[in-house]
Amino acid sequence: MTSNREIHLASRPTGWPVEDNFRLVKTDVPTPGPGQIVVRNQYISVDPYMRGRMNDVKSYVPPYALDAPLDGAAIGEVVASESAAIAVGATVLHGLGWREYALLDATAARPVDPALAPVSAYLSVLGMTGLTAYAGLLEVAAMKPGETVFVSAAAGAVGSLVGQIAKLKGAGRVVGSAGSPAKVERLRALGFDAAFDYHDGPVRDSLGTAAPDGVDVYFDNVGGDHLEAAISAMNRHGRVAICGMISQYNATEPPAAPRNLALVIGKRLTLRGFLVNDHNDVRDAFVSDVAGWLREGTLSYDETIVDGIENAPAAFLGLLRGDNLGKMLVRV
Repeated sequence: MTSNREIHLASRPTGWPVEDNFRLVKTDVPTPGPGQIVVRNQYISVDPYMRGRMNDVKSYVPPYALDAPLDGAAIGEVVASESAAIAVGATVLHGLGWREYALLDATAARPVDPALAPVSAYLSVLGMTGLTAYAGLLEVAAMKPGETVFVSAAAGAVGSLVGQIAKLKGAGRVVGSAGSPAKVERLRALGFDAAFDYHDGPVRDSLGTAAPDGVDVYFDNVGGDHLEAAISAMNRHGRVAICGMISQYNATEPPAAPRNLALVIGKRLTLRGFLVNDHNDVRDAFVSDVAGWLREGTLSYDETIVDGIENAPAAFLGLLRGDNLGKMLVRV
């Protein structure tokens, strides 16, 4: 192949992104230099944090450049190599998604064994998604056996794993919120003790019914009214692991909630934001636990797969709307 296709950021979104913010660009397949490899991507990940990188603002990762390819987690096969460390034919994880062929230094790729699991799993349950769930629940929120755990966006890639890991680690009760009746049913099938559709009424009321004895740990993917409801429901010395705030990513006005932060004082709550890259020290324990649960069939994961690099923007927009069940991936 001599032709490569990649998705560029054509303009910065204001509020909700639209298809016109992206551009499909045809280029040549790159040629590796010394120490480099070329990867034909098989799957790319689209993730909520990418919305923030489309804004030209200072953050924990640099913003995407205009008229240049976006990037993100990807997995694929090495088709050309000028590195003694990684041979042609190897399957590798790397950070140059949103394109069919990626040129990168071999040191920026991590070889994986495609015989151990479907390659897409390395972008979800065995990858950053799984580690985010594991570290956020067990390290950041320090969940203890017997506690009540509440998870927002619980049918998403991270949230669905958080709930299951909580049960596997001895949580007394696990509650999830999701955006449709079908997703609520899926959460119950995954072992959540209670689940509710946040469209059915105020989150505070639904959470009070689902967790009548209060909440000890809240894993936050949403922010806004979910965080406000969780603060009201938290027991003393409760902990909040703040992974994301997707309800605010496309907002053009400051959020209305939470309005009850003063409760943090009397309840002695801990609200802690985190980034998964700060917790690589638990990767070995994570891999050991998750691999074991997968072998035993006690941990499940969902994927929503969109075909074609040209449909990556549509997949991303669908993710922001909540169209996905589990991990949203693009099969290149």
